Amino acid sequence: MTDTMRTVRFHLNGEPLDVLRLETVPVPDPGEGKIRVLVDAAGVAPADWALCRGLFPGDLPRGIGCDAAGTVDAIGEGVTGVAIGDPVFGTTDWAHSSTSGASDRAIMNRWFPIPEGLDPTQAAALPMTVDTAYGHLSWLGLDAGKSILVHGAGSTIGFAAVQIALLRGMHVIATAGDTYAQQLRDLGAQVTNYGEGMVERVLQINGGPVDCVLDAAPVGGVLPELIQIAGGDPQRVLTMSDFAAAAELGVRATFTEDMSNRIEALPEFAQLAADGRFFVPIAGTFPLEEWKTAVTISQSGHARGKLVLVP
Repeated sequence: MTDTMRTVRFHLNGEPLDVLRLETVPVPDPGEGKIRVLVDAAGVAPADWALCRGLFPGDLPRGIGCDAAGTVDAIGEGVTGVAIGDPVFGTTDWAHSSTSGASDRAIMNRWFPIPEGLDPTQAAALPMTVDTAYGHLSWLGLDAGKSILVHGAGSTIGFAAVQIALLRGMHVIATAGDTYAQQLRDLGAQVTNYGEGMVERVLQINGGPVDCVLDAAPVGGVLPELIQIAGGDPQRVLTMSDFAAAAELGVRATFTEDMSNRIEALPEFAQLAADGRFFVPIAGTFPLEEWKTAVTISQSGHARGKLVLVP
């Protein structure tokens, strides 16, 4: 093994394309309670660009690619239950390491075995997507028989949320554009489009207000309409994006929820993915040196799925 590796990281906060660089750095040691992997795939997402801009500030430099899949090549002190050569996936130690998953090697502080039959690229697409979708649905109440509107079901997290809600026995209505509308119908959701008349269409499909609404779409000024769909109760609406309007309207939002009691769902949905019963759409895979292309596509807002770097 060489003693250096490539990594994409930033030394200053700012716009991703302004501050990110592909650098050659020493290979890090895993440290106590952590492992190091030879990276097969690393997922990038809007959360990475938020980190570049200063979300959750900490020591710099810092890397991107919080999700990773790879082969264990070093084990830190105190780690048990995993061996050199094991294929694993999970989240990188992005908050405490100067590099992250967009590297030849990555330090991981949360990992699980990759189930047999699951491709590393698909595995790397799961962690943040499943964590975010499952966490928000849990806050709303993942109860069989409840009706839910997933607004923005064509987004990566929205698409996953529809599948999770259906697997838990919920009655799912989804708003989506043409890209994923038929796939969502095939999964079992009732789908309608955005725009004028959305409130009336959803109420007609459901036969009245829905029990809860998950807003997984980019900011679009539709929270008042989503409140109507939830029977006028803003506390039955949870948004992942429109935090300013949520504060004004009394709608629940990601960072106002209790994050201390999250259920670990990743192993279950990784196995479901291996069994062909759950998937995260992959919009594109890119060699590490083409990271700028992935950033540009992601920031366009039209990725149409998860973007994955493959070192």
